[in-house]
Amino acid sequence: MKRTIFMAGAMLATTALSPAFAQDAGVTIVLGEEPDLVEPCMATRSNIGRIVLGNISETLTELDVRGDEGLKPRLAESWEMVGDATWRFHLREGVTFSDGSAFDAEDVKHSFERAQSDQITCEISRYYEGIEITPEVVDEHTIDFTTDPAQPILPLLMTLLTIVPSETPIEFTREPVGTGPYTLSDWAPGQSITLERRDDYWGEAPEVASANYVFRADPSVRAAMIATGEADIAPSISAIDATTEMDMSYPNSETTYLRIDQSMAPLDDVRVREALNIAIDREAFVGTILAEGTELATALNVPTTLGWNPDTETRPYDPERATALLEEAKADGVPVDTEILLVGRTGNFPGATETFEAIQSMLSDVGFNIRLQMVEVAEHEQYYSKPYVDTQPVLVGAQHDNSRGDPVFSMYFKYHSDGRQSGIADEKADELIEAATAATGEEREALWSELFGYLHDEVIADVLLFHMVGHARVGDSVDFTPTIATNSQLQLAEIGLN
Repeated sequence: MKRTIFMAGAMLATTALSPAFAQDAGVTIVLGEEPDLVEPCMATRSNIGRIVLGNISETLTELDVRGDEGLKPRLAESWEMVGDATWRFHLREGVTFSDGSAFDAEDVKHSFERAQSDQITCEISRYYEGIEITPEVVDEHTIDFTTDPAQPILPLLMTLLTIVPSETPIEFTREPVGTGPYTLSDWAPGQSITLERRDDYWGEAPEVASANYVFRADPSVRAAMIATGEADIAPSISAIDATTEMDMSYPNSETTYLRIDQSMAPLDDVRVREALNIAIDREAFVGTILAEGTELATALNVPTTLGWNPDTETRPYDPERATALLEEAKADGVPVDTEILLVGRTGNFPGATETFEAIQSMLSDVGFNIRLQMVEVAEHEQYYSKPYVDTQPVLVGAQHDNSRGDPVFSMYFKYHSDGRQSGIADEKADELIEAATAATGEEREALWSELFGYLHDEVIADVLLFHMVGHARVGDSVDFTPTIATNSQLQLAEIGLN
């Protein structure tokens, strides 16, 4: 019997599992990218989150993506507002970390402060940017979070905070300790990662006893490994390979776009940014490189997000106008002949390299001087998050995942002047983001909608490309159905065995 979970990026010979492993209800999962870290506070990166989130590390709350329960308890049993800007969380008792230590409010306080520390750059901290949040321990199993401005959806924000013991040092760890149902038992860099089920987990024991993650960059290889029984789940394969009864499609909440760094000419000129948008024939990608069902994007968030603006429309493909805009800008002294670096991430999604190569060609055809550079995830981060390493005008090809339904998880760090991954500095955008973040109800929805329209129609902040569709291949020996969350996490507790 063979079971494997695939991740792209490494060369590892897959061997048949021993009978003991098979009897122990193990699975193999194949992913497209090998993580460079297994740090819990980086779990919002999909290549880390699919291993860590909900498996090794847990959060105070979680969002139900398989039913209609909405926000559910996890490490917090309940929560309520105890003031205009203070939320109180009542923590679950009897929970222990995988090192045997007891879980309490001090661990929650330390986890938040560690994630916010300026000594490390935690991915999850970006979701709290622009908000002053102060944790205060009330007692062993009660903690308050006071926010400025007031945060009506703070419990939803707590679906991101991964909890570690209070003894965890500030620096990144290679041996994560969590309250989740699994522990990291082995990590062979470039080869595999293995998780083992805990016997002392506080909750219901998952059916899967162990998981072996391996990595393959080629989506067709990942698909083939499931077909031959070498692995059980490949959560991301290409549309071209998704042709069997084992394949499932799912809305993966990812938006593919080019982040425009507007700090350098010629990208600081709105005519140049418009030309970038209309020089790309988005429709040509759908059903060819990208899957049928892929939607053209007019916002960074998917249409199910609160405040999504239906009045914004995709700019039509118009290479002749793009060329004319560049010529007009050049006549006004804009250095449109300057080389622009297009940075794409290898293995970011099936067909990523082909997509960015086609985009480079289309932009070059209208007069842009584009140099394409495909990079791995660690190098990509240098271009994607501040402080940028940009030494020339840069377009960063990226994907953004917001499956939680509110733009607060996207807007500040993507578009505020102080946002960690923002390419713009616009006073009106800053004001709208700050007002919407603190608002509630219809006012909140209206402000987000206004922001979406402003960014698209007037600022032209990005080259918005596609709302993506994901494809997974699932072997006959397991029972698993992907959801909108599968792109960012893969909880082993949701996998059954046939």
